[in-house]
Amino acid sequence: MNEQTLKSKISRDGKRAPHSEPGLPESDLIDGVEPDLRYQKTKETLRTMKRILLQFRVRMDDQLRPQGVTTAQMQVLFAVRNAPASSGAQLARSCYITPQTTQALLKHLENGGFIVRGKDPVNDRIVTASITARGERLAEVVEKKSLALQKELWTGISDRELSRLDTLLNRCLSNLNGEDEPPQVR
Repeated sequence: MNEQTLKSKISRDGKRAPHSEPGLPESDLIDGVEPDLRYQKTKETLRTMKRILLQFRVRMDDQLRPQGVTTAQMQVLFAVRNAPASSGAQLARSCYITPQTTQALLKHLENGGFIVRGKDPVNDRIVTASITARGERLAEVVEKKSLALQKELWTGISDRELSRLDTLLNRCLSNLNGEDEPPQVR
C-alpha cells in the first residue's frame, strides 16, 4: 500500500475515513483502525521519529564541527559535567552507550583538553573524569547552539502539544520496557 493510498484510508485521528470501503468487523479493529492500516501508520510514525533524530544530529554535528567535537562527544562531556568524578562505566550507563565507546570518546575529550582523568580516591582501579575550564566554555557554547536548534525544531508547536508528545513517548517507552506506569520525568 503506497503512502497516498494509506493517507486516503486514514482520517486525521487515525481512524478509517468515512469514505473508505468497509473493512474488518468492528471486533477485529484496534482502537477503531484496521490492523494493517495501524501497522502502516506505526511504520510511518517510527520513520518520521527516526528522520527527526537523524536530521537533528546532522545539524548539530555541522554546528559542532568547527569546535572539533561531535554530538556523541558532547553527550559524554555533558554527562561528565553533570556528574563530576564519574567512572567510565557510570558515564556509559548515563549515555546509553558501551563502555568501549565511552572510553574512545573520553580519550578524544581528554586529548582536546576538555576533561581530565584521574584515579578514584577510594578505588585506585577506577578512572574518573572531570570537566576542565576549557570543557566548561565549550559546553556553554554548545548549549546555546543546541537551544537555537531546539527552538527551530519546535517552531509552531505549543507547550501543551509538546507536553502531550512527551507523555505519549514516555508511554511508548514504558510499553517497550514492560512497565505499568511511565517513568517519572525529572
